[in-house]
Amino acid sequence: MLFGMSGEERRSILRAWLLWIGLIATICVVNILTIQHDDPDLAPLFPALWEGSSALVTLVIFAIPAAVALWGHRNRPPWWQAASVHLVAVLAYSALHVAGFVALRKLAYLVVLRQTYDFGDISSEFPYEFRKDVLAYGIAWIIFFLSLRQGRQPASALASPSLATFDIQDGARLVRVPIDDILAVRSAGNYVEFVLVDSRRPLMRTPLATVQSDLTEHGFVRSHRSWLVNKAKVTGLRPEGSGDYAVELGELEAPLSRRFPEALAALRG
Repeated sequence: MLFGMSGEERRSILRAWLLWIGLIATICVVNILTIQHDDPDLAPLFPALWEGSSALVTLVIFAIPAAVALWGHRNRPPWWQAASVHLVAVLAYSALHVAGFVALRKLAYLVVLRQTYDFGDISSEFPYEFRKDVLAYGIAWIIFFLSLRQGRQPASALASPSLATFDIQDGARLVRVPIDDILAVRSAGNYVEFVLVDSRRPLMRTPLATVQSDLTEHGFVRSHRSWLVNKAKVTGLRPEGSGDYAVELGELEAPLSRRFPEALAALRG
């Protein structure tokens, strides 16, 4: 889960996870004390095993809402696509939660108590657990998503009211360039390639959608699934047939797909 993420994304995920460790630990203790209060004759070991097993599994499977939050943060999917992913994710989350804590309890009962743990009737117990898991998943996703949004540092910073810059993390090297010096940005596998006016082409490991969210306010337009172009640098539009165009940026040409009609309207405006 931590691989393939930027440093800021990794810090945001870990920050949210640490928050959840504190919350889950608190909830676990409160639940143990509540069960003990409601049934004073019950040995404290039993609620500790029940709540502790659930808490341990929960902290592991929080990787699921964290991954969905990261995916949504990067890709800004349409609502119907996001809803489909959430449905699959919450089903997997609940199934793993129940299977995980049942397995831990069976093991603990066998090793510690020399007894057999009985989860009960799955047809009634799983829906009960599922309702709680839906709430837990939803809250976890919100916290991870908000942490990612809050933690993302804008890649551009204003050096002066009229000069904005953009930080390109090219491997271990930081390249700070004026926004006005970027002609276009092109997706290149797991990287994006910045095409600069001085012919340099630094690479940065990040999705194109993330760069787009940072550069849109500076006049960059998504002209193709793999290209962003700087509207201020466009010197011409040439029809390519079938509704496609070539965007001329001096000597550089970038594609403008007919699937991006809003880009054509923006560049003509």
